Amino acid sequence: MNITKLIFGFGFIFPAAVFFLSVSGAEEDAYTARRREMVENHIRARGVRDEKVLDAMMRVERHMFVPPILRARAYADSPLPIGYGQTISQPYIVAYMTEALGVGPDDRVLEIGTGSAYQAAVLGEIVKEVYTIEIVEELAIMSKNRLEKLGYDNVKVLHGDGYKGWPEKAPFDAIMVTAAPPKIPYELVRQLRTGGKMVVPVGEFFQELQLITKTQEGYDVEKLIPVRFVPMVRSDR
Repeated sequence: MNITKLIFGFGFIFPAAVFFLSVSGAEEDAYTARRREMVENHIRARGVRDEKVLDAMMRVERHMFVPPILRARAYADSPLPIGYGQTISQPYIVAYMTEALGVGPDDRVLEIGTGSAYQAAVLGEIVKEVYTIEIVEELAIMSKNRLEKLGYDNVKVLHGDGYKGWPEKAPFDAIMVTAAPPKIPYELVRQLRTGGKMVVPVGEFFQELQLITKTQEGYDVEKLIPVRFVPMVRSDR
């Protein structure tokens, strides 16, 4: 597969290879300052308190996960297009969902919806292993290459249908879903260990972030906040 093919989405045309363009030392200093501002003003100030999450948000270079044409906006608290009709979530939502999972350094986490791999990288800064699934093959290839380039060797990428999960690697301590299914995907609940948690935006036009905790009898649901994510789609194969 030629990963330098053009990516179309949201009115932008991105050559895939340009995701890997480097930045100068002066630019890096400016990005560090913007990242600190993002963490303090858009994340900590809005109530995220888990220091593991705040540290991870500070370490992960979000500008490396967006197309270069959008890097000036990388640390604004807003989603950004990454092509193929997909987006990178706003930093606050990434931090909020990560904190809601309550993960730690010994955990194994499944992520559904790799996208540009920003959320996977944030999780990778905190937990032992991340397994992430992306249904768009081109995004899966680019994200795998990006994570390898940035040194996230504890994050594994699979091109596949997120509704099926990754049963060969189950059970997971936690599952993060970054696209919205119309209802809770029970196959993913099955792949949690008992006591494990899943954060998932549920709904179609109106969506709600839910925290699922697997129990011996089934699962408990805690409703969190209203959100807006791209739909979670199934493979046609």
